[in-house]
Amino acid sequence: MRLIKEKTNIDFLSRGRRNIAVGLSILLMVVSIASLATRGLNLGIDFTGGVLLEVGYPQDADLGDIRSKLTDAGFARYVVQSFGNSSDVMVRLPPQPGENSGALRDRLFNILSDGDPNVELRRVELVSAQVGEELTEQGGLAMIFAISMIFIYVMFRFQWKFAAGAVAALVHDVIVTIGFFSLTGISFDLTVVAAVLAVIGYSLNDTVVAFDRIRENFIKLRGTTSEESMNVSINEMLARTIITGVTTLVVLAALLVLGGESVGPFSVALIVGIIVGTYSSIYTASATALMLDVSAKDLLPPEIDQEAIDDLP
Repeated sequence: MRLIKEKTNIDFLSRGRRNIAVGLSILLMVVSIASLATRGLNLGIDFTGGVLLEVGYPQDADLGDIRSKLTDAGFARYVVQSFGNSSDVMVRLPPQPGENSGALRDRLFNILSDGDPNVELRRVELVSAQVGEELTEQGGLAMIFAISMIFIYVMFRFQWKFAAGAVAALVHDVIVTIGFFSLTGISFDLTVVAAVLAVIGYSLNDTVVAFDRIRENFIKLRGTTSEESMNVSINEMLARTIITGVTTLVVLAALLVLGGESVGPFSVALIVGIIVGTYSSIYTASATALMLDVSAKDLLPPEIDQEAIDDLP
């Protein structure tokens, strides 16, 4: 509560700290891009294609036993999770070389049922590799479109130097979040794409709120440098930023622990994205605007050409 009542006075944007933050951001992005180029992503069935089976057991399903059976059958990559209740199981497998989807479905159900006639096949979905490629392309286009629209919005709302800072922060957040999945090998599916798009919105909200306060202080704190005015603005918004971030992370941590395997990648993407997004809204966005020499003059309306007005009929 003391943090809320009393304003902090942390020098976030001094040249030394700013340079360290920019260097750290560049390092994280380089590592992420290098990992994406060399290791790639552990793409889920949504992108690679494959088969999905939902199976109903007459009693509580033993997920560990199911995973052991799949491993013994020679399946190296699979996802096994409960849904609905403890007797319903969903299994996902990527395409298997030299085996068509129909044969894979039958073999997989035989493994899961283990000859028990009471095991019920509830649902089967076959996703082709072509559909997976289309989803990959559409997911990438969705991110590019979102960032482009954000640049235009911030440019009209503030000024192009602020827009460049906001987009730099968003690109940083997206690359680092996706790079984290490449480094850790966590499954990357459509839920993660949705989480990354949510991170873009969260980070933008933080950045726009900070830029609003910076614009107010540029006008209110006349006679101060852009760096000083930005520092004051970030300190004024710090309590709000911390409270929002911490409360969101508490909810996501609960979702990660209690939500099960199906929402695990989604929760991880949001947790990483919110941590990175909070950092970038303080440093990357503001530091980029400062590097472009933003000042109060950039927010003033253009000067009126009085001579041109006098010449009007």
